[in-house]
Amino acid sequence: MQLIKVAIIGMGPRGLTVLERMLEHARTMPAGKQLQVEIFDRRPFGEGVHDSQQPDHLLINTVSSQVTMFAPSSIAGAGQGLSLVQWAQLEGYRRIDGLYCRAGSDIGEPITDADHLPRSLLGEYLAWFYNHLAQQLPSSITLNPRHHRVIDLIPGRAGYEVVLDNDEVSQVDYVVIATGHGNRQPTAQDLAFSEFVVQQASRNPHLSYFSTPYPVQGLSNIAPQATVAIQGFGLTAHDVISALTLGRGGRYVERQGQLKYLPSGEEPNLLLFSRNCLPFAARGINQKGLTGKHVAQFFTPAAMLAQREQVLARTGSPQLDFRHDVLPLIIKEMAYAYRIAAADQPVAHEGFVPSAEELMAINRILWPLEDQTFASQEDFGRFFEALVRDDLDHALKGNIGSPVKAATDVLRDTREALRVAVEYSGLTPCSHRYFVEHFNAITNRVSFGPPRQRNFEYLALREAGLIDIAGGPGAQLIMDGDRNQFRIDTHYSHHTERRYADALVVARLDNYSPLSDGAALTKNLLARGLIQPYRNGDYHPGGIDIDANLHPVGLQGKPEKRLWAIGYPVEGQHFYTHALPRPEIASRQTLDAQRCVLDLWDSMSSHPQLSLPVSANDELSHSAPPVSRSMS
Repeated sequence: MQLIKVAIIGMGPRGLTVLERMLEHARTMPAGKQLQVEIFDRRPFGEGVHDSQQPDHLLINTVSSQVTMFAPSSIAGAGQGLSLVQWAQLEGYRRIDGLYCRAGSDIGEPITDADHLPRSLLGEYLAWFYNHLAQQLPSSITLNPRHHRVIDLIPGRAGYEVVLDNDEVSQVDYVVIATGHGNRQPTAQDLAFSEFVVQQASRNPHLSYFSTPYPVQGLSNIAPQATVAIQGFGLTAHDVISALTLGRGGRYVERQGQLKYLPSGEEPNLLLFSRNCLPFAARGINQKGLTGKHVAQFFTPAAMLAQREQVLARTGSPQLDFRHDVLPLIIKEMAYAYRIAAADQPVAHEGFVPSAEELMAINRILWPLEDQTFASQEDFGRFFEALVRDDLDHALKGNIGSPVKAATDVLRDTREALRVAVEYSGLTPCSHRYFVEHFNAITNRVSFGPPRQRNFEYLALREAGLIDIAGGPGAQLIMDGDRNQFRIDTHYSHHTERRYADALVVARLDNYSPLSDGAALTKNLLARGLIQPYRNGDYHPGGIDIDANLHPVGLQGKPEKRLWAIGYPVEGQHFYTHALPRPEIASRQTLDAQRCVLDLWDSMSSHPQLSLPVSANDELSHSAPPVSRSMS
């Protein structure tokens, strides 16, 4: 029996799925092999960023019935695995005064399929799933879990030396990188803001800067007397708002059908702003069931492949122009879903042409600022609140009953067509930039927003006088040395309006790029030439370069055949890698993990003695010293 060692770096949801696929395909593992899985993660195994100890008021933005770690008909699930809501119900969780606790069946209310559960509960579920897998693995696969951070990989002829943050070294034959979200190195702006806070601290003791709000417990240092500027409107911004309100002892109550906020007196004043200052749309009530989705007629994977053939014949290049070749089909599909919902009956797709009114409706969804002008901050504030209230009305009508929500759900339900269009440099560099930096941001705003209750909470906080919109479109952030505060300027036609804040919280997640990631492992892999940034021509959307089997492509342009990367580190070549699996659906996360595992099995069969040749990157790998062995 030959012992093979494979390291999984990171045991959050992506690492879990790799382990689950090993269990699924264990019976096809090459004969005569014993697999030892070396697991490296400083956090509790399974949880990833979903810390089970984080405050309960931080919610996931997907309803609990649409989250699972079990693939359809899997060995791990014995044909029917537990979704998040089923697991929570079996564990005895119930909703008691807005909190989720283990309790008797006669206490509180039962959790429903439509609940948006706390991320801490998701963390518990993921940790449970890790233990569930560990107990089911056959004797041919053993685990060696290590609660350490990996800071370097040193390649050799028969594998890698895995260097840990305590200077221990573990020899393995193969490695899977599943590290998830990264944390950026401080930017020039981060350093400038931090220096401003240090310089002005004696004049304004409430002055502070948070380049990230996580963990949100760090926001407890913000004084109730401070005014806090929150840069962002998405899910992360709602986490900050929740931490500074519910996390300070405030609570929401319903009175006469309206949500009211009862302050504790410990809340600071909150100001919201972003580049466009547009609210994120609330999730519509799900009326499609567990696996239901819009059946696309125009924007499909097949349509994208056909478009690519036409473009290749016309231009000699297979790369699509997003605005010319892709966006018109997206808009047509959205208009088709809009008409079905408006008519409340099936609509023939043959000969379908969107009407002028339908196109106007889709434009209002995607580009609500188009042809809009505002005379003042008060004028823009009325526009903003009207958007929030109108969107909530549509959310309550549901994703079938509301034409607006039916149209925006198209952007979720046709994700695979987007992948066919975008992935592996499927777009021209210029239109790839437009897609990532403009249209994808629109998609996130209109289709992947917060639970409905967050936008109702925003209105309640506004009525309570605790939150306001600090700027309008094009708002600028300035360090005001005269007032020892941060300043938000918005230019209107005849004047500039200003708002001031003591604390600034950047409420957005970093895109992963090996050029800006702060992890020692990333820096060392770059220095050794084992990875390189993915580039589409002169555009770097983020992520590392990989081949079709998820092998990182090194600096010499050759794939590292003993190394795989999955999930967020490859967001660039791949698109939308961070969605968790849904019940009864073969998710992209599962399919990518399966590709890694089956490729690993093939490699083990092809190289029985693991006498793998030195890769084209090995010469560079040995010549370049690691840049860091510090923890980061």
